[in-house]
Amino acid sequence: MTNVAIDAGWTCESFSAAGFTHDVYRKGSGPVVVVVHEIPGITPAVLRFAEEVVGAGFTVAMPLLVGDVGRAPDGKYMASSAAKVCVSREFTTLALRKTSPVIAWLRALAKQLHREVGGKGVGAVGMCFSGGFALGMMLDDVMIAPVLSQPSLPFAFGKARSADLGLSPDDEIAVQRRAVEGCQVLGLRFTGDRLVGERFTMLRRLLGEQFVAVEFPSSEKSDHSILTEQRQGEGVRRVVDFLREKLLP
Repeated sequence: MTNVAIDAGWTCESFSAAGFTHDVYRKGSGPVVVVVHEIPGITPAVLRFAEEVVGAGFTVAMPLLVGDVGRAPDGKYMASSAAKVCVSREFTTLALRKTSPVIAWLRALAKQLHREVGGKGVGAVGMCFSGGFALGMMLDDVMIAPVLSQPSLPFAFGKARSADLGLSPDDEIAVQRRAVEGCQVLGLRFTGDRLVGERFTMLRRLLGEQFVAVEFPSSEKSDHSILTEQRQGEGVRRVVDFLREKLLP
């Protein structure tokens, strides 16, 4: 896949909150869905997925947390972006039972967009290193359609980290309370994805029946990116249907 230019229909503005500033790309109309890219950045495949969400009747807000826009992934680019994630104070990549600081920024972004656009609430789709971020965004009642695609933080080095959901103990309690109140969470993964580790088991324990798992059998060890590089059409459809069910009138 080659590099692509972002469509002229996207606007870009910087957003500052919680001590961080990032560019946010925005397109569409209807309820807000925050699409958070995977490593290495907003790749052509991430853009394709975001365009599909726009086409389904949503306003997509897509922050650029690391990397570039429209640049195709390769080994060097992947390694560079991963290194930036590892050293940034925004992301908790190894610590156990700690909420990444960037989630406070994402929560502020979601609330600001909801004030502007309105609707029943906001959705969020995280992937890979950002896969668990929508879980943390559930701390706010405005988040009513959280999607976790191959959640991979903290990086699964060792048994404890492979089962950690990237939330502080207090935030886990708050998320569990939202689930008891009826907020469903959609999760997607390949069954053999070692980067996801045991997190689906822990999500089932935390959320009970409110966790809806969409799982695909792995065909090879590198299977990881459900919505993008190893795209599963059924997975994309399930995400769009979930967003429609939760967000549209």
